[in-house]
Amino acid sequence: MHLTAAILMVLTAQVSGELVLSQEGATDWIIVVAEDALAPERTAARELQEHLEAVTGAVFPIRETAGEDAKAIVVGPCTHFGRAFPDVDLETLGHDGIVMKTAGDRVYLAGGRPRGTLYAVYTFLEDAVGCRWWSASEGFVPEKPTLRIPALDVVYTPQLVYREAFYRGAFDGVYAARSKCNGHFVRAPEEYGGHYTILGWCHTFDRILPPDRYFEQHPEWYSEIDGVRRAERSQLCLTNEAMRAEFVKNALEWIRRDPEAGMISVSQNDWHGNCQCAQCKALDDAAGSPSGSLLHFVNAVAEEIEKEYPDFLVLTLAYQYTRRAPEGVTPRHNVMIQLCSIECSFSQPLATGPQNADFKEDMEAWSAIAPHLFVWDYVTNFRNYILPHPNLRVLAPNIRFFVENNVIGLFEQGDSSCSISDFPELRAWVLAKLMWDPTRDGEALINEFLEGYYGTAAEPLRAYIDLIHDAAEGSDVYLRCYMSDTAAWFPPEDVFRAIELFDEAERRVEADPVIGGRVARARMPLDNVLLNRYYELKGAAKRADVPLPGATDPQAFAEDFIARAEAFDANTYREGRPFGEYARMLRARFRPPGPLPAICEGLPEEDYILIEDNRFNLFGIDAGWSAFVDDPAAADASAARMPATHTQWAVQCEIHEDVSAGNPWQCYVEIRCDAVADSGPALTVGIYDARERRTVTQRTVSLAEVAGDDYTALDLGAHDLAPGMYFWVAPVNNPEQVEAIYVDRFFMVRER
Repeated sequence: MHLTAAILMVLTAQVSGELVLSQEGATDWIIVVAEDALAPERTAARELQEHLEAVTGAVFPIRETAGEDAKAIVVGPCTHFGRAFPDVDLETLGHDGIVMKTAGDRVYLAGGRPRGTLYAVYTFLEDAVGCRWWSASEGFVPEKPTLRIPALDVVYTPQLVYREAFYRGAFDGVYAARSKCNGHFVRAPEEYGGHYTILGWCHTFDRILPPDRYFEQHPEWYSEIDGVRRAERSQLCLTNEAMRAEFVKNALEWIRRDPEAGMISVSQNDWHGNCQCAQCKALDDAAGSPSGSLLHFVNAVAEEIEKEYPDFLVLTLAYQYTRRAPEGVTPRHNVMIQLCSIECSFSQPLATGPQNADFKEDMEAWSAIAPHLFVWDYVTNFRNYILPHPNLRVLAPNIRFFVENNVIGLFEQGDSSCSISDFPELRAWVLAKLMWDPTRDGEALINEFLEGYYGTAAEPLRAYIDLIHDAAEGSDVYLRCYMSDTAAWFPPEDVFRAIELFDEAERRVEADPVIGGRVARARMPLDNVLLNRYYELKGAAKRADVPLPGATDPQAFAEDFIARAEAFDANTYREGRPFGEYARMLRARFRPPGPLPAICEGLPEEDYILIEDNRFNLFGIDAGWSAFVDDPAAADASAARMPATHTQWAVQCEIHEDVSAGNPWQCYVEIRCDAVADSGPALTVGIYDARERRTVTQRTVSLAEVAGDDYTALDLGAHDLAPGMYFWVAPVNNPEQVEAIYVDRFFMVRER
């Protein structure tokens, strides 16, 4: 049983106060629910009946009334509850507060409306009976033919009024209710208490006032940026009164279509581009932040909305350029600030980590002026969901930091569409428990979940979690919610130890296909580390003289990974990107290489290294700086292409193999370009040492050397190489001479 004094919960288990609800599979207790009970209260009675029968084997009949001498579990507000506890005002408990009390041969489970009674029943089933709901489809019901419960005296209202764990399985309405999550995205129907709805959700400027509808006639309604009014990737001119009038009109139309929602988002678009006109800038300068003009605007909109809908809340983001609280202006009483932690480091607590000192300052500043404060927190890696993300240790202290600063709403944005991410079931469960009761011990919750969900595999999995968190903390990594890989914090020796721990976890449950499947799914992020950093880890394993799974056949290892991901219904691998796209990338990365360069033929395998384009890192893909293309002239019929319209090092290739010092390596790049001139520079190419921050070599290549349809092997010289160095290629921004550059591969030959 979970004893949490800070939530004013008192559960006593004295023998004199103990109640026996069933004896050897039989019961004389009934469940009472009022005739006029709300739908969620009737659901609560039914859920209680079904779970108690599953636990005890006994049927607890549901009645609408009970005699004075009847042994009864009274569910929800009713005359029985009112007579027993006249001093308990359920209306003061908000939508979700709970009451659990015992008196004589009665158990009373009630709460605020609409969800409080339902939450009281679920709390009772968890804390007094021992049920667990690990996910939407997986749980635990104890077998207790004789069921004893302690005396109860609980009245509790959570400080976090809005609670949402943004994970795929947590959207299920039944699981959300059992987890006591009530946010915008959960699919909880009315009979399970419903949920909060925020009209527009977020980033609503362009949706309430679409530029394609208004900009042509009213460019002055949109941001002035560098002296020009812009429709694309801009915001609104927040001091324009005509714009505000139209905005209010459209916002009210939204509200009239769904007046029961109770909240509407009036918030900036998901990019920068705030208005720099003289009036907006004056407000921002006076406030010391662009949140100044934003808050003046939102307050004015909220004032107009209040005239027609006095109980409606207007939500706005404190996000990126508006994250800093303004001076001299405060949010109105019907405005809620949604403070976002997107820039933070999630390997350190927000309240105490030196990497997060700026956010702490912003949180405390908003807390001092905001009548309602909501936090949008980030608990996943949006760049690649299927990688370890060691932030579990900060979840509990961060949530406590939020409530200490008067936060009443919390959106924990996880990887909502991926089933094979970093312990998504554990994260959703732990976050739900902490949002309901922030005083809970986060590490104890993790242990409880591991033991309940993974059985005998819990011990090595706990060791694995500790390993990756120790590694991240020891590296002092700035763990953002956009991390391309794990190299910055997860050294090869720790990866090899992690493999051993997961091997042990799988051995312990190999006879149990259900738990074995859970462990196999949890292993997917670690296996993705092997694929993500395969060549680096292969070189490290060779140096350490240890085996690396998949080392003999990486192509087969990738195919097995893809098959398992599809069997687990992975769905996405990063925000908005389907797993099928990642599968194609993996297959390309490990496709068979082309024929050896002539200079490598006949050499011992350890005397050359061949790096195909499928291992390149491309930059600026969305900006058009680089792309992978089919090219029949390339050795493996594929190459990286760059237009000659920039000077970025958009094609890079890290050196991960065993290139230990001793004999220098002669370095080459196979490259060509489509040219529209006979002379002049074609490109630049070089080697850079990222660890030492120095250029190893760099040269400008002429059109005479590489123009044409055939690839040329350019000699980059002999160098002592080391892991951490990388090759790079860049155009020279001369589209009048060069159409495009194609890079096929790099290779190195050891000098003997």
